[in-house]
Amino acid sequence: MASEQAIVYGIFKEEIKNRFLCLVTVGFSDVVCYIPSSCRLSNFLDLTGRRVMLVPTASKKARTQYSVYAVEYRHRLIPLNLALANRVIENQIRSRRFAFLGKRGDVLREHFADGYKADLYIENTKTILEIKSILSFDREAVFPTVYSERGVKQLEKLLKLIDKGYKVAYIFIALNPQTKAVQLNHEIVEYARLFSACIQKGMHCHAYAVRLTKDNTLEIKKEIVVEI
Repeated sequence: MASEQAIVYGIFKEEIKNRFLCLVTVGFSDVVCYIPSSCRLSNFLDLTGRRVMLVPTASKKARTQYSVYAVEYRHRLIPLNLALANRVIENQIRSRRFAFLGKRGDVLREHFADGYKADLYIENTKTILEIKSILSFDREAVFPTVYSERGVKQLEKLLKLIDKGYKVAYIFIALNPQTKAVQLNHEIVEYARLFSACIQKGMHCHAYAVRLTKDNTLEIKKEIVVEI
């Protein structure tokens, strides 16, 4: 994370055609900034007119000077990098709160298990961890917010892997620390059906709200409710 001296704040203006880029007004100028997310953030949040935290991009060869790191909401900062969810679980997976996973000896990142790319994989117990980030200003967040063919296919594969003897843990990470619950979106029928089928076959499902610390790193705040 960048030093406090390097952090800049601006007002979010809009996402532009390239899904990794946006315009942020810094001072009196519109600045093109990098968004570290493969999904368009407008699928989850309307950031227009909101104050955002910018940090310098890590690479000197980067196309932009700044990367959008977080949005200010109700005097708190919500991180916007969806990949941070994987890191916070990986960093804290051996803590007591994850005791339901059993032994957590060899934890591998982005490991292929029978052709399925797991966010995290516990090798000694054949446990696949699928981690989903949630961006929402609501106290009760809905997931998924939009239909995702990739999300449906993932559940289809997980259902088959459970039958093959793999354990599966589906973990939601609410990036807004004020989120109290995650509700499964039953309007996306195929996703909800497959999710329920996986639960019936033994898939674990947990959700956690995270927060930024004073040094702008991420930590788990608490476990929250999952309404299936």
